[in-house]
Amino acid sequence: ILLHGAAGSGAASARGGAAAVSRRLRGSLAPEQQSKLLSEADPTIVACAFKKNRIYLFSRREPADPESDALSAAAVAGGRDVINEKPDRALAAAATGKGNASSSAYPGLPSGATLHTSKGDIALSLFPEDCPITVENFTTHARNGYYDNVLFHRVIKGFMLQTGDPLGDGTGGESIWGGEFQDEIRKQFRHDRPGVLSMANAGPNTNGSQFFITTVPTPWLDGKHTIFGRVTRGMDVVHAIERSKTEKKTDKPVEDIKILSITVSADGAEDAA
Repeated sequence: ILLHGAAGSGAASARGGAAAVSRRLRGSLAPEQQSKLLSEADPTIVACAFKKNRIYLFSRREPADPESDALSAAAVAGGRDVINEKPDRALAAAATGKGNASSSAYPGLPSGATLHTSKGDIALSLFPEDCPITVENFTTHARNGYYDNVLFHRVIKGFMLQTGDPLGDGTGGESIWGGEFQDEIRKQFRHDRPGVLSMANAGPNTNGSQFFITTVPTPWLDGKHTIFGRVTRGMDVVHAIERSKTEKKTDKPVEDIKILSITVSADGAEDAA
């Protein structure tokens, strides 16, 4: 969209009014000032941001240097650059194609967590070096209480336990950035044992908040789901949940089983959520 361009009768009227103002303005200026005004004409493009509540204005002018122009908008704003927000990690990785970021780019991510469930505790070891975006999403949700009192809404004997949906039916949940984020599938991690912690999804790059824990090896899931941790203690609790009586059509436990809260750990030291 060009600020100087529009459509319809209202736009025509606006253009006519602008032209009249322009004629009056030029009539009050000296020839050299008129020439300068015309040479500095700057049509501006207005664009909507993709999946964001923002708009952008693009012009042909170079950004003002706040040090050399004390009255510029940049100087008044304290030297803020036009890019004045730090992009979130998921979007930055998606935009640059650097989904294989290491922990050096994501310092301070937790390496463990404990699910405090209505059946007992399940301790988890996380993989922040290999799956930083997924670990950040999971642990941030955990610390914010997003998973508190969330049901294990799908339990299948000889397969897995699924949870992480605040709606409790498998249709809800989103990432900490809103919406979905990309996969972080690593060849060295496989669904080759009980106790694998993996993201539930609806296809490639549709991760939100739901996750599952395997109760047996499930090799057919390799390459399709992001593995971001493993159970290190509490497999007895996992199997106790697995043995729960469930509804035939939905695989939802007849008796509600919940995540009461999650304690996030850093370098093996528990950090209260």
